[in-house]
Amino acid sequence: MKLIGNGRLVTRDAEHPFYENGAVVLEGTQVKETGTYEDMKRKYPDAEFIDAKGGVIMPAFINTHEHIYSAMARGLSINGYNPNGFLDILDGMWWNIDRHLTLEQTKQCAMTTYIDAIKNGVTTVFDHHASFGSIDGSLDAIEEAAGELGVRTCLCYEVSDRDGEEKARASVHENERFIKKALADDSDMIAGMMGMHASFTISDKTMELCAASKPAEVGYHIHVAEGIEDLHHCLKHYGKRILDRLMDCNVLGEKTITAHCIYVNKHEMELLKETNTMVVHNPESNMGNACGCPPTMEIVHQGVLTGLGTDGYTHDILESYKAANVLHKHHLCDANAAWGEVPQMLFEGNAKIANRYFKKELGVLKPGAAADVIVTDYIPRTPMNETNINGHILFGMTGRSVVTTICNGKVLMKDRILTGIDEEKAMADVREEAVKLWASING
Repeated sequence: MKLIGNGRLVTRDAEHPFYENGAVVLEGTQVKETGTYEDMKRKYPDAEFIDAKGGVIMPAFINTHEHIYSAMARGLSINGYNPNGFLDILDGMWWNIDRHLTLEQTKQCAMTTYIDAIKNGVTTVFDHHASFGSIDGSLDAIEEAAGELGVRTCLCYEVSDRDGEEKARASVHENERFIKKALADDSDMIAGMMGMHASFTISDKTMELCAASKPAEVGYHIHVAEGIEDLHHCLKHYGKRILDRLMDCNVLGEKTITAHCIYVNKHEMELLKETNTMVVHNPESNMGNACGCPPTMEIVHQGVLTGLGTDGYTHDILESYKAANVLHKHHLCDANAAWGEVPQMLFEGNAKIANRYFKKELGVLKPGAAADVIVTDYIPRTPMNETNINGHILFGMTGRSVVTTICNGKVLMKDRILTGIDEEKAMADVREEAVKLWASING
């Protein structure tokens, strides 16, 4: 049993949202109780004590759209790469990288991504993977890293016809194999989905293969209208908008994640709502790729379950919170935009999305919920209470404010030191594989 206390406790539980000096008690993989530090200390005197030292105790974060395979791109300069638009970025950078990844490099990408996630207080990651140079077993390599580090993860492989029909089939089978493996696992720490790249790189034949191969218990994870080119292709080749095509292919539904949704109209938003399909917004990636600003505020207002991801651009989900907050204010020329919608996406939407795949309740600290807890070193300079928690997080914290991270009842980082792993050696292994990858890409 663990008692994390002596700090301001944010529970995200409507009945007891905030304790000025609170504590959360963990038993095994679940939360046992929350309350005042004094009461919990008296009630559980023998529990292992983790001192928050006056900081903020919160539920751990969830990232609902990541790209582990992009981890070794940091600092990479590809010979001749000079993109003129989003398609050039995809083909010249990201598809170039994924075609060269080995299974070992995929695992090392996962190691460094999950390590960064832990350091930034993220314990549940939905990843969308691609490694067309090494497809078979690639999701196992990622799962192995997640297991070694102790994080919860939902994985899929990015099905695409961009490298030919044979690799598209192999990608579908990698998804099918891993989904069945995850469904048979009772740890509540891994899950699988049928991954798809995007409408413009998936033929009807491959769509049909995905549908025929996907176990009924799961949905799809697909990029939708991330670039205008995706929409133009769909209109030209299929005579319909992207979400209409996906609707006709039975892709939409309560277990499906549609990432980005930049170029969608009101009718498509209604389709998302009617089918209970999930959307994940990735603000920094959209801005960095000059793809445009999605109508995310309108999507949220339509009642579509919407979450917040990072798309591999960062592993600090609070950075995405900050970016989304200013992006939509700027785009809409409305200083009132995004104040409520973005924290709703991060703290409520991500938890609801995750709980469509994981059994224990996530994103909240209350009896029976998952024992996923973080402690930050943030000491507020102004009054903090249940009415202004998000303002303190938005303007006072970053991911690196996190000092202690607990997932599924296991301490993964304490006082900024990773537990159960030699971080220095792990990062040396990552760098060694990055050198090989870069050499492979640049000849």
